Amino acid sequence: MRNFGQHNALLCGIREAREELIVTMDDDLQHPPEQIAVLLGKLAEGHDVVYGTPTEEQHGVLRDFASRMTKLVLQSAMGAETATKVSAWRVIRREVTKAFDSYQNSFVSIDVLLTWGTTRFSWVSVRHEPRTIGASNYTVKRLIRHALNMVTGFSTAPLQLASFVGFFFTLFGIAVLIYVLVRYFISGDAMPGFPFLASVIAIFSGAQLFALGIIGEYLARIHTRSMDRPAYVVRSPASPLATASDASS
Repeated sequence: MRNFGQHNALLCGIREAREELIVTMDDDLQHPPEQIAVLLGKLAEGHDVVYGTPTEEQHGVLRDFASRMTKLVLQSAMGAETATKVSAWRVIRREVTKAFDSYQNSFVSIDVLLTWGTTRFSWVSVRHEPRTIGASNYTVKRLIRHALNMVTGFSTAPLQLASFVGFFFTLFGIAVLIYVLVRYFISGDAMPGFPFLASVIAIFSGAQLFALGIIGEYLARIHTRSMDRPAYVVRSPASPLATASDASS
């Protein structure tokens, strides 16, 4: 019906697939089809998902950097070492996809969903051709947005980070208070200077806003899930008879 995004489209295609093995790949011929046999050979070693990792990235410097950062975030969400080797070129056993048959959220990450069904991941180096036509839709901005969606949609790591930051600055505040009290009782002097007080307040305010921002991201995900937005919508082809009838009316 419209462009729901790459991962949403892949989810649709995976659910429609009926064979025992599913291969996903880009349509710009950067993934040479003749190397599918290499992925299948690795899958035959007993894995459930095998990624075709390019021997050399064929993108720009900024795009490559953003892609690596996204994979590090993905590693946190997936909890698997293979996350740093993921790519859009995969071979999947269809039985693994049963683990997310009921998933209906609009935030989709195929690689994270695959971890719901298996831990037997692997990868193999394959040739990655340079892009000859068009430009990639995955800009640095979109990769950052995708990483944010993954880490807040499929992981509790940001909440844990917020708790750690809050706990650390709480200890810091207690330490400062003890220092001020000890100095007061020993020398009778209070901590001099407004800058110190202002900096302490700024630190605590920043920590609180940081934690609230992360909690707000999770609340936004809960709000989105409560709307039950579909991950994709498929347009059914109109029958010739119905089209002719509509045209005559």
